Parts: sequence; structure tokens; C-alpha cells
Amino acid sequence: MAAPQSLAATFVTSSSNACCPFGLQDCQAALVKPKSAQSPEFWLLSFPIPGIAPRLGTLAEEGGLDGIVFADTQNLAGDPYSELCLVARSTTRLKLGTGVTNPVTRHPAVTASAIATVHAESSGRAILGIGRGDSSLAYIGMKPATVAALERYVQRVQTYLAGETVDLDGFESRNQWISLTGLPKIPVDIAATGPKVIGVGARLAERVTFAVGADAERISASVEIAKSASSEAGRSDDQPSLGAFVNVGVNDDAATARDLIRGGLGSFAHFSGMSGAETSRVSPNDRAIFEALGAEYDMANHGMRSAKHAKFIDDAFVDRFGVAGDSEYCIRRLGELLDAGIERLVIVAGSRDANPGDFFNSNAKLMHEVVPALREQFTK
Repeated sequence: MAAPQSLAATFVTSSSNACCPFGLQDCQAALVKPKSAQSPEFWLLSFPIPGIAPRLGTLAEEGGLDGIVFADTQNLAGDPYSELCLVARSTTRLKLGTGVTNPVTRHPAVTASAIATVHAESSGRAILGIGRGDSSLAYIGMKPATVAALERYVQRVQTYLAGETVDLDGFESRNQWISLTGLPKIPVDIAATGPKVIGVGARLAERVTFAVGADAERISASVEIAKSASSEAGRSDDQPSLGAFVNVGVNDDAATARDLIRGGLGSFAHFSGMSGAETSRVSPNDRAIFEALGAEYDMANHGMRSAKHAKFIDDAFVDRFGVAGDSEYCIRRLGELLDAGIERLVIVAGSRDANPGDFFNSNAKLMHEVVPALREQFTK
């Protein structure tokens, strides 16, 4: 059944230039690529905590960040789409996304409609981040999706977001309202560690964000994998935007900075201990740590420095996999990552059990000292 005329008229009206003042093509370009080829983007990843998320979004926008993403982990935090809609109301330019959802807990039609709601409420600022799934699945007794399942899911979500008909194993399904908004298509961002998932993103998505730590050599290798896969898929002139998740703690006291990110760093490091992760370029010592984290990860204390697997994460490993130190040190390390070929940093700013004061102080230094210096250095 077609959408009611009144609904269609409402969407057409709301998608006028008042909603997207620079025109639809310009809005789409701004979402898919950074403001210019030489201007990096800086995002913040957080949990969607009810009552806190909107304020965090406001702080991110006031602090000059480009976007914020919320984890989709239903047993540990609130609903990301609901909180993103609230952030949309408290901000005017901040881009909004999932960091990340998964192919299992929501049907692709549900995911497409949810992120499209954020897109409509924010006048076209949404981005959909998808990965194989981690805590969201572990807390309901399930394993991460296979690469094949992820690829099929992304294909279906992309088709829904484009307003086209999806073949659900012989059943034709189409979202009837997304195209009525008149807004640009929502970009899809794939979170990836290993070459197979990087390949999925390079073939099918507008963005790929690597989860390989703060190792410039690994990021450079991931960039080459993505570029090669996208070229093989016929996307030489339509390369996806590339970024990286990085655990960052900013404090004049290095020990405090390390403790701030140790728990969250373990969450990202254990992806490199999963089957299919590419670790040929890491040292034998780090490979052993990744394998230990993959085998003995304490999911009951996910993202916490008090987790049992923290025994594997010594200060030296925190310094290699993350970025923890004073502002000058963080500027140098993050600059090395941008030099490795990415154009977007998604900052993972703390652990679930981090000291709140240290967390907010780190974010303040990040926004007011680190990011401005990097923008000046990399914007020409």
C-alpha cells in the first residue's frame, strides 16, 4: 500500500532547502567525504547512556568535533537510535551514527528505518556504522556474524536505504517512506579489522573504519587492502572514505592517561585476536597478546579496566595500541596515523569504569588542544 499523500507531502516539505540549505548533492558529498580532501574528520565514540548522551553530543559539537557515534549494545547501554534522535535535537551540525550495529539483533529493514529516522530528525546528518557484532551478541549467547552474513546484510540494508526492492529469499520487500524524505542517501560505514571485512566495506560501503589500533604500519596496510578491493570492484573513481578507531587518553600524567583507556583498549585489541584478523605485520609479542585476548576475553567486564584480561595489557602495550599522554604527544601520534592514509579518526575516549573527572578532562584537552592543532597541521 502506498504511503498516504499527507505523509508524502510532509516529507517533501521537510526536505526543502531549510532542511538541507546547500542542496542535496552538497549534503551527500559532505557526509560521504570530509569537508575537503586535506581536512580530516574527528569523531567521538561513546555508549548511549540515557540522560547523558544529548549533553555529550552538545559538548562534542561545541568542542569542534565532526561527529559522534553510539555503540549498539542493548545489554550494556540504551538504544542508540533513540539517543541519536535526542542528540539531533540538541545539535545543528554534528554528524550522528552507530558505532556500531550488527547483522543479527535487528532485521535489515528495521535497521534501515531506524537510521533513516535519525537522518530525518537531524536534517540529513546520519551515518550507519555496521560490524560483525561483539558484546551485543555475546550478552545474548551468540557469536559474531560470519563475513558472508555481514556482506548479505550490508547489501540488503543498502538496498533499503536506496528505496529499492529487497529480495528476501523470494519475498519482495521495500521501505516505502525513506525515499519520500528527499534527503541524500545515508552513507554506510563498515568497522573492520581483517582483510575480508575490509573487503566488504571497500566493495559495498561509502566508508570503512579500521579497528587495528594506533599502529601506523597496520593502518597503512589496511588502507592498501581497502583501495585494492575497491578498485577490483570497479570503484576506482568512487573510493570509500577511510578512517580508524583509536583509543585516546589525554593527560599530563601518562599513567593517568593509560588507565583512562586501558579497559576500552582491551575491547578493541581483542578484535585482533579473532579468527581472520591480519596480524602478520605486528611483533610476535603483540601477536601473543592479541591471541591471549581473543582466547580469554572477559566479556562479563567488557570495556572495563578491572576485567580479568587486563593482566595481558601492560603499559607498553597501551602505548603501542593506543595513544596516551600529554597533548603534544597525542598530536604527534595521531598525526602519524593521519599520514598513514586515513581521513577520519574516531576517538574512543575512555573505559566503562573510567574516572569521570579524568574522562571529561581528557575530552576537554582533546577538543581544545589536540584536535585544533591537527586541523591546522593537516588542513592546507
